[in-house]
Amino acid sequence: MGNISTESNSSRQSWKLGLQEAAMKHHSLCLRRGRIDIHQWKAHSVGVDQCRMRMGLLLTGVGDKVMRLWSLSSYNCVGEYYIPDSAPLVDFDFDETKIVGLLGTRVGIWRRNGKRSIFPSHEGTFSKGLCMRYTDPEAVIGCEDGTVRAFDMYSRACSRIIKMHAGPVTCLSLNDDHLILSGSSLGSVSISSLSSDQRVATLRSTNSGGIRTLCFNPSSHLVFAGTTIGYTHCWDLRTMKSLWETRISPNVLYSMQHLQNDTSTLVVGGIDGVLRVLDQNTGVLSSCIIGDERPMDSSKNTNVFIEKKKGIRLSEDARIDKIPRTARPPITCLAVGMKKVVTAHNIKYIRMWKFNV
Repeated sequence: MGNISTESNSSRQSWKLGLQEAAMKHHSLCLRRGRIDIHQWKAHSVGVDQCRMRMGLLLTGVGDKVMRLWSLSSYNCVGEYYIPDSAPLVDFDFDETKIVGLLGTRVGIWRRNGKRSIFPSHEGTFSKGLCMRYTDPEAVIGCEDGTVRAFDMYSRACSRIIKMHAGPVTCLSLNDDHLILSGSSLGSVSISSLSSDQRVATLRSTNSGGIRTLCFNPSSHLVFAGTTIGYTHCWDLRTMKSLWETRISPNVLYSMQHLQNDTSTLVVGGIDGVLRVLDQNTGVLSSCIIGDERPMDSSKNTNVFIEKKKGIRLSEDARIDKIPRTARPPITCLAVGMKKVVTAHNIKYIRMWKFNV
Protein backbone atom coordinates (compact mmCIF):
# COMPACT_ATOMS: atom_id res chain seq x y z
CA MET A 1 0.00 0.00 0.00
CA GLY A 2 2.87 2.35 0.86
CA ASN A 3 4.47 1.87 -2.57
CA ILE A 4 1.13 2.48 -4.32
CA SER A 5 0.59 5.69 -2.34
CA THR A 6 4.11 6.93 -3.12
CA GLU A 7 3.70 6.16 -6.82
CA SER A 8 0.32 7.92 -6.85
CA ASN A 9 1.77 11.04 -5.21
CA SER A 10 4.68 11.02 -7.64
CA SER A 11 2.30 10.69 -10.59
CA ARG A 12 0.17 13.61 -9.38
CA GLN A 13 3.29 15.72 -8.87
CA SER A 14 4.53 14.93 -12.38
CA TRP A 15 1.09 15.76 -13.78
CA LYS A 16 1.06 19.13 -11.98
CA LEU A 17 4.56 19.97 -13.20
CA GLY A 18 3.56 19.04 -16.74
CA LEU A 19 0.53 21.33 -16.58
CA GLN A 20 2.64 24.16 -15.15
CA GLU A 21 5.23 23.77 -17.90
CA ALA A 22 2.51 23.80 -20.58
CA ALA A 23 0.93 26.92 -19.03
CA MET A 24 4.29 28.73 -18.97
CA LYS A 25 4.97 27.86 -22.62
CA HIS A 26 1.54 29.17 -23.64
CA HIS A 27 2.05 32.35 -21.58
CA SER A 28 5.43 32.95 -23.24
CA LEU A 29 4.02 32.31 -26.73
CA CYS A 30 1.19 34.78 -26.12
CA LEU A 31 3.56 37.52 -24.92
CA ARG A 32 5.92 37.00 -27.85
CA ARG A 33 3.48 36.58 -30.72
CA GLY A 34 -0.14 36.89 -29.58
CA ARG A 35 -2.66 39.54 -30.57
CA ILE A 36 -3.01 42.35 -28.04
CA ASP A 37 -6.25 43.70 -26.55
CA ILE A 38 -5.95 46.67 -24.21
CA HIS A 39 -8.49 47.64 -21.53
CA GLN A 40 -7.98 51.10 -20.06
CA TRP A 41 -9.64 52.87 -17.13
CA LYS A 42 -9.09 56.01 -15.07
CA ALA A 43 -7.72 54.94 -11.70
CA HIS A 44 -6.69 58.20 -10.00
CA SER A 45 -7.03 61.96 -10.28
CA VAL A 46 -3.32 62.30 -11.11
CA GLY A 47 -0.61 60.08 -12.62
CA VAL A 48 -0.09 56.58 -11.19
CA ASP A 49 3.50 55.82 -10.13
CA GLN A 50 3.20 52.31 -8.65
CA CYS A 51 1.14 49.15 -9.05
CA ARG A 52 1.31 45.69 -7.49
CA MET A 53 -0.62 42.58 -8.58
CA ARG A 54 -1.53 39.62 -6.37
CA MET A 55 -4.32 37.04 -6.24
CA GLY A 56 -6.39 38.66 -9.00
CA LEU A 57 -6.14 42.07 -7.33
CA LEU A 58 -4.25 45.21 -8.34
CA LEU A 59 -3.08 47.93 -5.94
CA THR A 60 -2.38 51.37 -7.46
CA GLY A 61 -1.29 54.74 -6.16
CA VAL A 62 1.52 57.12 -5.08
CA GLY A 63 0.49 60.00 -7.37
CA ASP A 64 -2.26 61.25 -5.02
CA LYS A 65 -3.31 60.73 -1.40
CA VAL A 66 -5.10 57.42 -1.87
CA MET A 67 -4.25 53.82 -2.75
CA ARG A 68 -6.93 51.87 -4.59
CA LEU A 69 -7.40 48.11 -4.75
CA TRP A 70 -9.00 46.80 -7.97
CA SER A 71 -10.53 43.49 -8.98
CA LEU A 72 -8.92 42.47 -12.27
CA SER A 73 -11.92 40.33 -13.21
CA SER A 74 -14.55 43.07 -12.83
CA TYR A 75 -12.39 46.25 -12.83
CA ASN A 76 -14.31 47.38 -9.76
CA CYS A 77 -12.53 49.28 -6.99
CA VAL A 78 -12.84 47.03 -3.93
CA GLY A 79 -10.97 49.21 -1.43
CA GLU A 80 -9.56 52.69 -0.83
CA TYR A 81 -6.77 53.45 1.63
CA TYR A 82 -5.95 57.06 2.42
CA ILE A 83 -2.50 58.54 3.02
CA PRO A 84 -1.89 60.97 5.92
CA ASP A 85 -1.16 64.54 4.82
CA SER A 86 1.97 64.64 6.95
CA ALA A 87 3.93 62.09 4.89
CA PRO A 88 4.33 61.32 1.16
CA LEU A 89 3.73 57.76 -0.02
CA VAL A 90 6.86 56.46 -1.80
CA ASP A 91 6.23 52.75 -2.34
CA PHE A 92 3.95 49.93 -1.18
CA ASP A 93 3.14 46.21 -1.28
CA PHE A 94 0.29 44.04 -0.01
CA ASP A 95 -0.82 40.54 0.94
CA GLU A 96 -4.07 38.84 1.93
CA THR A 97 -4.67 40.91 5.07
CA LYS A 98 -2.75 44.18 4.85
CA ILE A 99 -1.01 46.87 2.82
CA VAL A 100 2.48 47.97 3.82
CA GLY A 101 3.59 51.43 2.67
CA LEU A 102 6.78 53.48 2.75
CA LEU A 103 5.95 57.01 3.94
CA GLY A 104 9.12 59.07 3.55
CA THR A 105 10.96 58.12 6.76
CA ARG A 106 8.26 55.89 8.28
CA VAL A 107 6.44 52.64 7.60
CA GLY A 108 2.65 52.41 7.55
CA ILE A 109 0.27 49.44 7.74
CA TRP A 110 -3.28 49.52 6.40
CA ARG A 111 -5.39 46.52 7.36
CA ARG A 112 -7.66 45.37 4.58
CA ASN A 113 -10.56 45.98 7.00
CA GLY A 114 -9.66 49.69 7.05
CA LYS A 115 -7.58 50.18 10.21
CA ARG A 116 -4.34 52.16 9.72
CA SER A 117 -1.21 52.47 11.85
CA ILE A 118 2.00 54.44 11.29
CA PHE A 119 5.23 53.51 13.02
CA PRO A 120 6.04 56.27 15.58
CA SER A 121 9.19 58.28 14.89
CA HIS A 122 11.16 56.85 17.80
CA GLU A 123 10.53 53.32 16.52
CA GLY A 124 10.41 53.69 12.76
CA THR A 125 12.52 56.62 11.64
CA PHE A 126 15.37 56.05 9.20
CA SER A 127 17.28 57.85 6.48
CA LYS A 128 14.96 58.81 3.62
CA GLY A 129 13.50 55.70 2.03
CA LEU A 130 13.49 55.42 -1.78
CA CYS A 131 12.01 51.94 -2.35
CA MET A 132 10.45 49.07 -0.44
CA ARG A 133 9.64 45.38 -0.74
CA TYR A 134 7.66 43.26 1.69
CA THR A 135 7.94 39.61 2.60
CA ASP A 136 6.07 38.60 5.75
CA PRO A 137 6.96 39.47 8.47
CA GLU A 138 9.46 42.10 7.29
CA ALA A 139 9.37 45.27 5.21
CA VAL A 140 12.73 45.91 3.56
CA ILE A 141 13.56 49.57 2.81
CA GLY A 142 16.22 50.88 0.42
CA CYS A 143 17.55 54.18 1.75
CA GLU A 144 19.23 57.30 0.46
CA ASP A 145 22.33 56.66 2.61
CA GLY A 146 23.08 53.35 0.84
CA THR A 147 21.68 51.11 3.57
CA VAL A 148 18.93 48.52 3.45
CA ARG A 149 16.84 48.35 6.60
CA ALA A 150 14.49 45.53 7.59
CA PHE A 151 11.50 46.26 9.84
CA ASP A 152 9.52 43.59 11.64
CA MET A 153 5.82 44.29 11.09
CA TYR A 154 4.78 42.73 14.39
CA SER A 155 7.35 44.11 16.83
CA ARG A 156 7.55 47.39 14.84
CA ALA A 157 11.30 47.42 15.35
CA CYS A 158 14.21 47.69 12.95
CA SER A 159 15.61 44.16 12.92
CA ARG A 160 18.61 44.68 10.63
CA ILE A 161 20.67 47.40 8.92
CA ILE A 162 22.92 46.39 6.01
CA LYS A 163 25.29 48.76 4.24
CA MET A 164 24.80 47.79 0.59
CA HIS A 165 26.09 50.73 -1.49
CA ALA A 166 28.15 53.92 -1.32
CA GLY A 167 25.24 55.74 -3.02
CA PRO A 168 21.43 55.70 -2.77
CA VAL A 169 19.56 52.38 -3.02
CA THR A 170 17.15 52.89 -5.93
CA CYS A 171 15.46 49.47 -6.24
CA LEU A 172 15.07 46.14 -4.45
CA SER A 173 14.18 42.54 -5.17
CA LEU A 174 13.43 39.83 -2.58
CA ASN A 175 12.70 36.14 -2.82
CA ASP A 176 11.11 33.55 -0.55
CA ASP A 177 14.54 32.47 0.74
CA HIS A 178 15.08 36.02 2.09
CA LEU A 179 17.72 36.89 -0.44
CA ILE A 180 18.04 40.67 -0.90
CA LEU A 181 19.21 42.26 -4.15
CA SER A 182 19.56 46.03 -4.33
CA GLY A 183 20.39 48.42 -7.16
CA SER A 184 22.25 51.69 -6.78
CA SER A 185 22.33 55.03 -8.57
CA LEU A 186 26.07 54.35 -8.94
CA GLY A 187 25.42 51.40 -11.28
CA SER A 188 25.99 48.24 -9.21
CA VAL A 189 23.78 45.46 -7.82
CA SER A 190 24.56 44.22 -4.30
CA ILE A 191 23.45 40.94 -2.72
CA SER A 192 22.80 40.07 0.90
CA SER A 193 20.36 38.10 3.04
CA LEU A 194 17.93 38.90 5.82
CA SER A 195 19.95 36.47 7.95
CA SER A 196 23.13 38.51 7.42
CA ASP A 197 24.21 41.99 8.46
CA GLN A 198 26.59 42.70 5.59
CA ARG A 199 26.83 42.72 1.80
CA VAL A 200 28.04 39.37 0.48
CA ALA A 201 28.51 40.01 -3.26
CA THR A 202 28.33 42.70 -5.94
CA LEU A 203 27.37 42.51 -9.63
CA ARG A 204 28.71 45.17 -12.00
CA SER A 205 27.98 46.15 -15.58
CA THR A 206 30.38 47.33 -18.27
CA ASN A 207 28.16 50.27 -19.21
CA SER A 208 27.55 53.35 -17.08
CA GLY A 209 24.15 54.40 -15.81
CA GLY A 210 22.38 53.96 -12.51
CA ILE A 211 20.31 50.85 -11.77
CA ARG A 212 16.64 51.90 -11.82
CA THR A 213 14.76 48.57 -11.74
CA LEU A 214 15.62 45.04 -10.72
CA CYS A 215 14.20 41.52 -10.54
CA PHE A 216 15.47 38.04 -9.67
CA ASN A 217 14.22 34.73 -11.06
CA PRO A 218 14.82 31.97 -8.46
CA SER A 219 13.83 29.27 -10.96
CA SER A 220 16.75 30.08 -13.27
CA HIS A 221 19.02 31.95 -10.80
CA LEU A 222 19.13 34.90 -13.20
CA VAL A 223 19.25 38.54 -12.11
CA PHE A 224 17.90 41.28 -14.41
CA ALA A 225 18.42 45.03 -14.13
CA GLY A 226 17.32 48.10 -16.10
CA THR A 227 19.29 51.34 -16.09
CA THR A 228 18.80 55.07 -16.38
CA ILE A 229 20.26 55.05 -19.92
CA GLY A 230 18.13 52.21 -21.33
CA TYR A 231 20.36 49.15 -20.85
CA THR A 232 19.04 45.79 -19.67
CA HIS A 233 21.55 43.49 -17.96
CA CYS A 234 21.44 39.79 -17.06
CA TRP A 235 23.72 37.94 -14.63
CA ASP A 236 23.80 34.30 -13.51
CA LEU A 237 23.86 34.32 -9.70
CA ARG A 238 25.54 30.89 -9.59
CA THR A 239 28.64 32.09 -11.43
CA MET A 240 28.28 35.84 -10.65
CA LYS A 241 29.01 36.49 -14.33
CA SER A 242 27.21 38.63 -16.89
CA LEU A 243 25.29 36.61 -19.52
CA TRP A 244 24.15 39.46 -21.75
CA GLU A 245 23.39 43.14 -21.89
CA THR A 246 21.52 45.14 -24.49
CA ARG A 247 20.37 48.70 -24.92
CA ILE A 248 16.65 48.51 -25.61
CA SER A 249 15.89 52.23 -25.19
CA PRO A 250 17.79 55.53 -25.23
CA ASN A 251 15.98 56.53 -22.04
CA VAL A 252 15.41 55.38 -18.47
CA LEU A 253 13.77 52.00 -17.77
CA TYR A 254 11.39 52.23 -14.81
CA SER A 255 10.06 48.72 -14.31
CA MET A 256 10.64 45.05 -15.21
CA GLN A 257 8.97 41.82 -14.14
CA HIS A 258 8.32 38.22 -15.13
CA LEU A 259 5.64 35.76 -14.13
CA GLN A 260 6.60 33.49 -11.25
CA ASN A 261 8.06 30.19 -12.58
CA ASP A 262 8.47 31.67 -16.09
CA THR A 263 12.08 31.20 -17.25
CA SER A 264 11.46 32.43 -20.79
CA THR A 265 10.07 35.99 -20.97
CA LEU A 266 10.75 39.29 -19.21
CA VAL A 267 8.57 42.42 -19.57
CA VAL A 268 10.14 45.89 -19.40
CA GLY A 269 8.70 49.43 -19.49
CA GLY A 270 10.10 52.93 -19.21
CA ILE A 271 9.87 56.59 -20.05
CA ASP A 272 9.52 56.05 -23.83
CA GLY A 273 6.18 54.28 -23.26
CA VAL A 274 7.01 51.14 -25.25
CA LEU A 275 6.12 47.80 -23.64
CA ARG A 276 8.96 45.40 -24.42
CA VAL A 277 8.99 41.61 -24.12
CA LEU A 278 12.51 40.18 -23.76
CA ASP A 279 13.86 36.64 -23.97
CA GLN A 280 15.38 35.96 -20.54
CA ASN A 281 18.24 33.97 -22.07
CA THR A 282 19.25 36.18 -24.99
CA GLY A 283 17.66 39.61 -24.60
CA VAL A 284 15.94 39.38 -28.01
CA LEU A 285 12.76 41.43 -27.80
CA SER A 286 9.33 42.33 -29.11
CA SER A 287 8.04 45.92 -28.75
CA CYS A 288 4.38 46.86 -28.29
CA ILE A 289 2.34 50.08 -28.27
CA ILE A 290 -1.31 51.10 -28.66
CA GLY A 291 -2.23 50.75 -32.32
CA ASP A 292 -4.94 53.41 -32.41
CA GLU A 293 -5.57 56.09 -29.81
CA ARG A 294 -9.32 55.98 -30.49
CA PRO A 295 -11.16 53.32 -28.45
CA MET A 296 -12.63 50.44 -30.46
CA ASP A 297 -15.29 49.92 -27.84
CA SER A 298 -16.23 51.07 -24.35
CA SER A 299 -18.33 49.91 -21.44
CA LYS A 300 -19.24 51.03 -17.95
CA ASN A 301 -18.85 48.63 -15.06
CA THR A 302 -20.40 50.07 -11.87
CA ASN A 303 -18.59 53.43 -11.65
CA VAL A 304 -15.65 52.57 -13.90
CA PHE A 305 -15.60 53.48 -17.59
CA ILE A 306 -13.57 50.93 -19.59
CA GLU A 307 -12.07 51.82 -22.98
CA LYS A 308 -11.03 48.94 -25.24
CA LYS A 309 -8.20 49.38 -27.72
CA LYS A 310 -5.90 47.26 -29.89
CA GLY A 311 -2.18 46.92 -29.39
CA ILE A 312 0.38 46.42 -32.15
CA ARG A 313 3.92 45.08 -32.35
CA LEU A 314 6.59 47.32 -33.80
CA SER A 315 9.04 46.25 -36.49
CA GLU A 316 12.71 46.00 -35.54
CA ASP A 317 13.58 49.14 -37.51
CA ALA A 318 10.67 51.25 -36.17
CA ARG A 319 11.61 54.82 -35.21
CA ILE A 320 10.26 55.24 -31.68
CA ASP A 321 10.78 59.01 -31.77
CA LYS A 322 8.40 59.25 -34.75
CA ILE A 323 5.52 57.63 -32.84
CA PRO A 324 3.17 60.16 -31.14
CA ARG A 325 3.63 60.32 -27.38
CA THR A 326 -0.13 59.96 -26.93
CA ALA A 327 0.25 56.37 -28.20
CA ARG A 328 3.07 55.66 -25.76
CA PRO A 329 2.77 57.57 -22.46
CA PRO A 330 5.61 56.79 -20.01
CA ILE A 331 5.24 53.44 -18.24
CA THR A 332 6.00 54.21 -14.60
CA CYS A 333 5.40 50.68 -13.30
CA LEU A 334 4.14 47.31 -14.53
CA ALA A 335 2.92 43.98 -13.16
CA VAL A 336 2.81 40.64 -15.00
CA GLY A 337 0.04 38.04 -14.76
CA MET A 338 -0.84 34.99 -16.80
CA LYS A 339 -1.09 36.18 -20.44
CA LYS A 340 -1.52 39.78 -19.29
CA VAL A 341 0.47 42.83 -18.23
CA VAL A 342 -0.83 45.81 -16.25
CA THR A 343 0.91 49.14 -16.81
CA ALA A 344 0.71 52.31 -14.73
CA HIS A 345 1.17 55.68 -16.40
CA ASN A 346 1.60 59.35 -15.56
CA ILE A 347 -1.73 60.10 -17.30
CA LYS A 348 -4.14 58.89 -14.55
CA TYR A 349 -4.91 55.65 -16.41
CA ILE A 350 -4.24 51.98 -15.83
CA ARG A 351 -3.92 49.70 -18.85
CA MET A 352 -4.47 45.97 -18.97
CA TRP A 353 -2.67 44.36 -21.92
CA LYS A 354 -4.21 40.97 -22.75
CA PHE A 355 -2.20 38.64 -25.00
CA ASN A 356 -3.90 35.76 -26.84
CA VAL A 357 -3.07 33.42 -29.73
